[in-house]
Amino acid sequence: MKVIKSFCSVVDWQTFTVTALSLVATYLCNKFEFSADLPSGLIGIAIIFPIVFSINAAYRRREEVLKNFASLKAHGVALCFAHADWDGKDPEGKKRSQKLLLNLFGELRSYFVNADANEFEGKKKVFAVFRDFSQSHEKLRSSGVAATEISRANQYLRSIIIEFEKMRNVKLYQTPKSLRAYSQIFLNLFPVIYAPYFAYICMNSHMFSGYAVAVIYSLVLVTLDNIQEDLEDPYDGIGEDDVQLDVSGEYQALLGDM
Repeated sequence: MKVIKSFCSVVDWQTFTVTALSLVATYLCNKFEFSADLPSGLIGIAIIFPIVFSINAAYRRREEVLKNFASLKAHGVALCFAHADWDGKDPEGKKRSQKLLLNLFGELRSYFVNADANEFEGKKKVFAVFRDFSQSHEKLRSSGVAATEISRANQYLRSIIIEFEKMRNVKLYQTPKSLRAYSQIFLNLFPVIYAPYFAYICMNSHMFSGYAVAVIYSLVLVTLDNIQEDLEDPYDGIGEDDVQLDVSGEYQALLGDM
């Protein structure tokens, strides 16, 4: 059932629209006896190869985001441990660092999900949390934590900022737009353009076999386009394979027990 549910998630109105257009075009070609034995290998060269390349590139970008986010979370937790355990006289350090980390997770989620609305304002809020972390380190210094330890904490913060910028680059710079436009246009047009070929199958085989091939071509090509679309932005929360940024509740429970 899970497999069927995942498959249905990439079948939408666009799939049915292109399939319907392909069937109508095949019917008209049959009616007016317009058929042609078009080369099926053209689809593999002109369509399948570019879209598979795009899907693979989008998948690699998603994997990089997962690595960056894991590193960001790890360094954030390390800062919380530093505030809680390093030798000093700052009784509020533990609570303050945990609150800052949870705020960071919240601002990151808000920024990446809504970056298209106001990219600058979202980034500004994230950087405000970075500034709060830096100021928190100065409070640790004032409480008696050694300068070498403060330097290490700032290195952790630097790593968090680097991972954020890497994640941001994935958001801003996606698959080449020209390749994306090429794939979208031809993936949706080919099932209709190949109607004479489907009519050729109808005339030289069973009548319904041509229509069946038209449905299969439409389903495969448009589904590949939808898969690419889901993977393109790993932050939008639309596809099943998106990066889950809502981790505040999980880390609040984890850090609250320490």
